[in-house]
Amino acid sequence: MASEQDPKLTTAAVVREHTLAIRRFVLTAVAGPNAGARVVSAGQRVVIGTHPSAELALSDPTVSRFHCELAAGDGAITVRDLGSKNGTRINGLSVVEAQLEGTATLVLGRSEIELQLADTYAELPLSPRESFGGLVGKSPAMRALYAQLERAAASDVTVLLLGETGTGKELAARAIHEHSARVAAPLTVVDCGAIPHSLIDGELFGYERGAFSGAERARPGVFELGTGGTVFLDEIGELPGDLQPKLLRVLEQREVQRMGATQPTPVDVRVIAATNRNLRAEVNAGRFRADLFYRLAVLEVQLPPLRERLDDIPLLVDSFLRVSGLVESPEAAPLRDPTWLAGLARQGWRGNVRELRNHLERALLAPADIMPGSGWEAPPEVDTNQKLAAVREQWVRYVERRYIVELLQKHGGNVSAAARAAGTDRAHFYRIMAACGLR
Repeated sequence: MASEQDPKLTTAAVVREHTLAIRRFVLTAVAGPNAGARVVSAGQRVVIGTHPSAELALSDPTVSRFHCELAAGDGAITVRDLGSKNGTRINGLSVVEAQLEGTATLVLGRSEIELQLADTYAELPLSPRESFGGLVGKSPAMRALYAQLERAAASDVTVLLLGETGTGKELAARAIHEHSARVAAPLTVVDCGAIPHSLIDGELFGYERGAFSGAERARPGVFELGTGGTVFLDEIGELPGDLQPKLLRVLEQREVQRMGATQPTPVDVRVIAATNRNLRAEVNAGRFRADLFYRLAVLEVQLPPLRERLDDIPLLVDSFLRVSGLVESPEAAPLRDPTWLAGLARQGWRGNVRELRNHLERALLAPADIMPGSGWEAPPEVDTNQKLAAVREQWVRYVERRYIVELLQKHGGNVSAAARAAGTDRAHFYRIMAACGLR
C-alpha cells in the first residue's frame, strides 16, 4: 500500500462488493493540555471538543464543547468550525470550512492538532438494496445509508437524522418505523418548526383540564397518543429552550408531565428526530441543551445531499414517474431523454431531491421548457480554447434563459406581468424571449 507521504493517495472512497472503504485519518494533539492524545477515525466523521461524546475529547478550556468536525469525503477531508468561541485555524489561517488533501495542523484555542492520513481504511457496510421505504438510489452513499437505517430499524434506540433540506429525512424516519417491531402501532409526525410556541407544549406533552384559559377538558399529547409506536420530531432544532427539559425527561425516564398535572404519566414510544441544523453548533451557541443532544444522538445518521449521488437521478426520475402513474405516458418521454438527464446531473440541486421532484412536476406541465434550447438546459461548459467574450456570451444567454423561464412560471405564463416584474416593457421582453429561443 502507498505510504502516507504519497500526495496522490487521498481520502477517495473505494467501493467493494459489500462495503465502502473510507480512508482513515489520524488526529494527534501535539501542543496544549492534552498533548499526546490521539484518535484514528472509525468512519467518515470525527468531532473535536471538550464534550465527552467528542471523538477527540480535550480538557482545554479555550476549546468549545463541540469545536470542529472533520469529514472524509471523495478526495479530501472537510474541516468545519462549529461556531466555536475561539475559532479554528489551519496552517495559520482562520477557517469556517476548508478542504484538505494531506497533512495539516489545526489550532483550537491553546491546543494544536496534527492531521495525517492513515494507511488503513474503515469499512462501512453497504446494503444490497436499491431502495428503502420511500428512499430511492443505488449509489454507494445511499447503500451505506440503507445499512444504517436497517440497523436502526432492528433496534429501539433514539435516532437523530441529519441532512440538508430536501434530502428525505421524513422518508428515512418512515422507513425505520415500517421495518421496526413497532410497525403495527402509529407513526406520529410533529413539525417542531410549524407549531406556534404557545401551542407546542400542549401538542407534545398534553394538558389537564383547567391548566390554562380555554382548557375545558384534559388532552393527551403525542407521546401518550403514540403509545407503542414511533414519534418523529422533525426540525428538532426549532424546539423552544423551555421545552427541551421536558423532552429530555421523555427520553431518560420514559414519562411525560402534562401541563397542570401533579404526577407524570409513563409513555412507551420510540423517538426519531431530524434537523437540517448543525446541533453541535446550536449547543455551542447556547440554543440547544448538550444533554438533550447527547440523548437524541444515540444513533446519528447523515443523509447525503443529491450532489453527492448524482448517478441516482435516472432512478429518481423513474420513481417519480411510477408514483405519478405516468411511466408509459407520452409525457414521460422527454423526462427520459439522455441529453436532458445528463443536464440534470450537472445542476447544483441546493434543494436536493425535493427540488428535483418540483422540477419534474413543472417539466410535465411544460415539456417544451425543459428540452435543449429551453431555459432549463444544463449550464455551458467553460472552454478555455474559446475567447473570453464568447464564453461570457454563452453564460449571459444561459442566465437570461433561466431567468425568463422561472419568471414566466412564477407569473403563470403572463408575459405582461413577467415584463413588469423584470422592469422592462413587454415588447423588449418578447425580444429577449426570442433571442433565448423561447416561445
